[in-house]
Amino acid sequence: MIPGLTTGRRRFSDLSEQEVLALAISNEEDDARIYRQYAEALREAYPASAKVFEEMAVEENEHRRRLIEVHKRRFGDVIPLIRREHVSGFYARNPVWLIENLGLERMRAEAHEMERQAEQFYRKAADRSSDAETRKLLGDLAAAEAGHNVLAGDLEAKYLGGEARDEEDRSARRQFVLTWVQPGLAGLMDGSVSTLAPIFATAFATQDTRTTLLVGLAASIGAGISMGFTEAASDDGELSGRGSPVKRGFASGVMTTLGGLGHALPYLITDFWTATTLAIIVVFVELWAIVWIQNKFMDTPFGRATFQVVLGGALVFAAGALIGAG
Repeated sequence: MIPGLTTGRRRFSDLSEQEVLALAISNEEDDARIYRQYAEALREAYPASAKVFEEMAVEENEHRRRLIEVHKRRFGDVIPLIRREHVSGFYARNPVWLIENLGLERMRAEAHEMERQAEQFYRKAADRSSDAETRKLLGDLAAAEAGHNVLAGDLEAKYLGGEARDEEDRSARRQFVLTWVQPGLAGLMDGSVSTLAPIFATAFATQDTRTTLLVGLAASIGAGISMGFTEAASDDGELSGRGSPVKRGFASGVMTTLGGLGHALPYLITDFWTATTLAIIVVFVELWAIVWIQNKFMDTPFGRATFQVVLGGALVFAAGALIGAG
């Protein structure tokens, strides 16, 4: 840090006991709010998991109540305004919108990490306290946070027992496939296959790497923009259940562009035959990657996927090469 300048953040070791309690209160408020948002986001599609997060929010509110009682006894009713972002080196929470977009399993993993971080905070805070009652409360909360994974397990057993957990996991996987994998795979196939003909036709017609690169860039980026907007505009996801059109458009557009760029970028190499050989190798890898994704996520039999993708790609490549050579 430049001398004379400050980040405006306090070190945890410099906080007073009142400020540590205030920080703990705001932490519990934030965590309860996050759990409630998770519950609200999951309520329609995953009602059992929503109930788990609702009860975890209730538990955090109880911690907050106990902390406020101790603060009132020791320091009065006015609680200093201090939050995580005011403390240097303090752990931060990931944005809720990011976690929501990553799905059910990511929310569960984030909740586990939140409890682990809270446990560490309370242990450090207990070590700082000189008041016996406060020290005991902070130690109890550290133990409670450590036990929250057990609590989460108990809640999951309560609300996700029997077939409920399996059903939610299947639903989450299906939603992931519909929202991300399916449009992404369509984009990758379109970008990898549809750009083969113009790129290799240009390559063999001109044998000029710069021209081929420019055509490849234009074809890949243009196809990505087109596929992205087409996917987003084709279905709002309300009736089909395929999820956000923005997410689907993003997945399709990005993967289309990457599919084309894979065999366009080798033409950054100035030697034509070296660039072309590398581009052909990249095409081979792209086509087999598509086969693997179809087999893993779309349950397409490996033989059928291989026949459809590799044969189709080979025909398009051959068409482009023959047209360019002619």
